[in-house]
Amino acid sequence: MSVSLKVSNSSKFQVSEFILLGFPGIHSWQHWLSLPLALLYFSAIGANVLILITISQDHSLQQPMYTFLGILSVVDMGLATTIMPKILAIFWLEAKVISLPECFAQMYAIHCFVGMESGIFLCMAFDRYMAICHPLRYPSIVTNSLILKATLFMVLRNGMFVIPVPVLAAQRDYCSKNEIEHCLCSNLGVTSLACDDRRPNSICQLVLAWLGMGSDLSLIMLSYILILHSVLRLNSAEAAAKALSTCSSHLILILFFYTVVVVISVTHLAEMKATLIPVLLNVLHNIIPPFLNPIVYALRTKELKAGFQKVLFALTKEIKH
Repeated sequence: MSVSLKVSNSSKFQVSEFILLGFPGIHSWQHWLSLPLALLYFSAIGANVLILITISQDHSLQQPMYTFLGILSVVDMGLATTIMPKILAIFWLEAKVISLPECFAQMYAIHCFVGMESGIFLCMAFDRYMAICHPLRYPSIVTNSLILKATLFMVLRNGMFVIPVPVLAAQRDYCSKNEIEHCLCSNLGVTSLACDDRRPNSICQLVLAWLGMGSDLSLIMLSYILILHSVLRLNSAEAAAKALSTCSSHLILILFFYTVVVVISVTHLAEMKATLIPVLLNVLHNIIPPFLNPIVYALRTKELKAGFQKVLFALTKEIKH
């Protein structure tokens, strides 16, 4: 076992760096997974950049719903870029070593971006609630000022809210093993190496997750219950179908996002040993939403699809000239 250790004044060995081994049980052929993961990552970056360009250039898309979608794209790119360059470096360059400060910084960034994604989903749910249930008041309430305030609140909330997770992880005593059966610095993977009790870390992460994302999910569910109640009262079946279709993309993404969050939370609660499926789910949870979000919205939103076509046509025209 490759272990990098330093001797402290108390003559105890202390780990000075971690080694990310990758996916448990498939180390001999895991590098082949780098190809689909790299495809997902670069496709996600390209699709989200395309969304930002489309929204900025098409005046018909400069509405609150698409502004929140643009913010979600920025968060998605941040989340994917937090983990994927290091994962690809592990598979392609054998760059498995990561210093403790880098590891805890990555842990903080992952939790921060995941929390912000949850917060933006809540903002988008509120936007749909106001548009469908209070259409006359919608323009005066959901303004650019509200969007800016909501975004700043989500950045500050999650930036400060998740600080205890890496801080508590950094306070653990890493005195022997330094090989992590994971592709990234997850709280579960890192603190499983601690020589002292790591239960405070698991409890802290679960409490923060349920307070933060749990409250977001509760408010999102409440928004859609009120939306459904309002839609069922519409006399026109066509109007009801149109109202629900504007929410369908959002609901698909929320279902995937929070389902995986629950699975990962249960893994932490059970303090399960890192195995392939939980680790793979953890990685995919950070890369699938950035890849999936633009595709779902592009396929299910006519205005955005038309905007994409305009931008791609303009780019094709410029390339030909």
